[in-house]
Amino acid sequence: MKILFITDNFPPEVNAPATRTYEHCREWVKAGHEVTVFTCAPNFPGGVVFEGYSNRLKSEETMDGIRVVRLWTYITANKGFVRRTLDYMSFAVISSIFGLFQKTDVIIATSPQFFTTWAASFLSLLKRKPWIFELRDLWPASIATVGALERGKIYRLLEKIELFLYKNSTVVIANSPAFKKNLVKRGIAPGKIYIVPNGANQKLFRPQKKNQALADKYQLNGKFVYGYIGTHGLAHSLDFIIRSISKIDRTDIHFLFVGDGAKKGHMVRLAEELNCSNVTFLDPVPKEKIPDLLSMTDAALVPLKKSDTFKTVIPSKIFEACAMEKPILLGVDGQAREILNEFNAGIYFEPENEQSFIENATRLADDKELYKELSANSIKLANEYDRKRMAKKMLDVIIGNGKLKDNGTK
Repeated sequence: MKILFITDNFPPEVNAPATRTYEHCREWVKAGHEVTVFTCAPNFPGGVVFEGYSNRLKSEETMDGIRVVRLWTYITANKGFVRRTLDYMSFAVISSIFGLFQKTDVIIATSPQFFTTWAASFLSLLKRKPWIFELRDLWPASIATVGALERGKIYRLLEKIELFLYKNSTVVIANSPAFKKNLVKRGIAPGKIYIVPNGANQKLFRPQKKNQALADKYQLNGKFVYGYIGTHGLAHSLDFIIRSISKIDRTDIHFLFVGDGAKKGHMVRLAEELNCSNVTFLDPVPKEKIPDLLSMTDAALVPLKKSDTFKTVIPSKIFEACAMEKPILLGVDGQAREILNEFNAGIYFEPENEQSFIENATRLADDKELYKELSANSIKLANEYDRKRMAKKMLDVIIGNGKLKDNGTK
């Protein structure tokens, strides 16, 4: 089968959508399929093209058998609604044009944002091929939740387009059961919605000894270290986290933040203003180096803003940390909390509740028996959500063009 996958993000970018798409496509190539990815020059989240790449009209490379076609797009940093929208729309237009000349049996587009799915819908109509909407976030609801868009006329228009695209697609592959519930409530036929959660690449993320050289370099030895590795964005409520950390008067508890994003500069300045001596900020690193950084940590910090919208989300950070036997300090209610409770692989604090955060952060650091139990359970969670299994599950839906019988993936 020839598969065309349209996505804004792809390695060497290291965010969740880039990783999921790459690891799925790699498994599909191993299964004997021809996979072409339409993407742009890597630039997320700073809006600066990575070294070794350029924002050309078209360039090609091969990654693990995946044909990667990088197309020109208007590039901007991951902040500012108007500029980001121009970025997204330019990629949708250029993908639509080049897609007309791409032979394929099925077209897949991933959200957020959902402008990639506009291209897939357009190409499906002209090429008379099925298209699959991979739903990783409810958009535009998520951008309204972080305050990047008011719930006015533009929001209502985008929401109507969103519903049209769900209905227009051959199938929807959602990465959370809560997304399916949301869509069904809004009139989308349940039979066309399949669930393929995020997962962890357990070949890359696996239990390992602490990287002692790095721990020495960043003076983390003898401390209980919480790690946050990922985008420092509007959705993650990291300013709340920094303010709460400033009130933990413990030299033996430390917080490590690795990554970049719209809120990174603000976080660094805030930590300095509050004299946070128990925080370390590091720049983003390539995906293959993340396990070394995680090895220095004792637990993973996974927060989001307090919102009903984010109750539907299952952050991919959970799976990668659990694959390395790191318990989760979770500040996300709803679907993510249900998974964590099912495996007893971490502890929950109420999002944006300072007292709850401080109490649970200190509890996990102090209770050795609890920590040992949660660590042992975390690897069980990761085994259940192994990335290879998730890629196979999604491929089954792709091959069937959504016509597979309900075999537990729906």
